Amino acid sequence: MDEPFDEADIERHVKEQQRRRAMTMANGERTYQFNALTDLWTGDLNGKSGRLITTGLLGSIRWWFEVLVRGLDGNACDATDTKCEDRNHCVVCELFGCTGWARKFRFEVLDENSGTKTNQIKQNQTFSLCFTPLRPIRVEEWTLLGATLRLIAEYGAIGGKTVFKPTDEQSRAGKLHHKDYGLVQMVSSQQFDGTDRGDLGKYLSKWRKLNHGEFAWASLQHFWCVNGKYLGRQDNNKSTFNQLLGRQEAKNQGQQLATRNDGIARWLAGSQQESKKVFSFKDPARTFGFVNPRLIDFNAMKQRLTNAWGQNGWNFLAGDKIIHQLFAGKEDRS
Repeated sequence: MDEPFDEADIERHVKEQQRRRAMTMANGERTYQFNALTDLWTGDLNGKSGRLITTGLLGSIRWWFEVLVRGLDGNACDATDTKCEDRNHCVVCELFGCTGWARKFRFEVLDENSGTKTNQIKQNQTFSLCFTPLRPIRVEEWTLLGATLRLIAEYGAIGGKTVFKPTDEQSRAGKLHHKDYGLVQMVSSQQFDGTDRGDLGKYLSKWRKLNHGEFAWASLQHFWCVNGKYLGRQDNNKSTFNQLLGRQEAKNQGQQLATRNDGIARWLAGSQQESKKVFSFKDPARTFGFVNPRLIDFNAMKQRLTNAWGQNGWNFLAGDKIIHQLFAGKEDRS
């Protein structure tokens, strides 16, 4: 008579079945459906927004994928790093491609009728992002991609012109003071077997080791988000956005630092060649950004937000908490 399975045997059997099912599903087409909460900007070379430029969306997805990978202690190159090529590439380039190494999937944007979307994605439109494998894609890569799309939908933004800042000023006739771009809501996605944080860590540890250098801040470990609140300009003399950045609040001095040689303010505010590190949206309200442990930590950033909004009525989510929510089961998310 055969020996009965013990609990450990049963657990191993279940995990093996899950692994096989995941690998079987791993190379099928995957579609994620979204609702546009605002217009999405993917303007062409002439700055026109009427036509959808899918590379604009894909570039944004790749950037957030890099943020997620660094947040999970993985290594992600800057997309402009010419040294990341062919077989000597990072985990991000493995999926998204680099010099001498083609992207593993075909990327399409579909309209509400599952046809190819060619014009700009406008507010309240439903659209889908479709990823069709061109070569085998590992379950870990699909898991990271799915988490990246949830990160964008729940805490970030996608596409261009997301650096625009809100205002409560009354606009003059015909003059648009502010318009939000890039906020989406994930409506539904096919249900896929993924892999857990431990296995993801093992997978990420096998790839090329990098010194992230000046891009080390672009990590989910340094990311924060407050949903339901925004920073903006109240009038000609008051701007909570500039207050938080450390700039002069008066409109005619808004590009100047409040305190000369303020390294924190200079880093947060960025420049024409360097992105701001704080992003804010009015409708729906969302504010998110990054910290740099060498200059400003989460506590200091939270204090700046408190100075702008007061103590109560908002929830500051940061780093590990967001990572936990991205990889928690639906019943554990809060």
